[in-house]
Amino acid sequence: MAPIEFTVNGRRQSVDVAPDTPLLWVLRDNLGLTGTKFGCGIAQCGSCTVHIDGAPTRSCVIGISTVAGKRVTTIEGLSRDRSHPVQRAWIAEDVPQCGYCQSGQIMAAVALLETTPNPTDADIDAAMTNICRCGTYQRIRTAIHRAAEGV
Repeated sequence: MAPIEFTVNGRRQSVDVAPDTPLLWVLRDNLGLTGTKFGCGIAQCGSCTVHIDGAPTRSCVIGISTVAGKRVTTIEGLSRDRSHPVQRAWIAEDVPQCGYCQSGQIMAAVALLETTPNPTDADIDAAMTNICRCGTYQRIRTAIHRAAEGV
């Protein structure tokens, strides 16, 4: 088995794992990037959302061989100091309660704003399919609008 090479948060990585190992576990267990969370394991909740070549993807069901040669961005790759506009908006709106799903929520929101810089409530509702067990959906929506406005 040859090592699988890909880029994570701007750094080339090479991992020697089974090709069907979920990307989530490679990120967490092999690379120590624990900001991406395990929630359901069946790509329904969105806690494990990362970007693969810019597209939001649920990493719990993507085999590592699928990302060979691709760019992966995790929550840690948005900024070193929480200065990304979406992270700043999340803090300003005090979005998290328990916080468990929030890295996935933020990654989904970043992808939305990259394709739809000024989303409507309907755009947000359609794009934000991640589940928040605490029910902070209104604050998530407000934070996305805040990030879109650049405040």
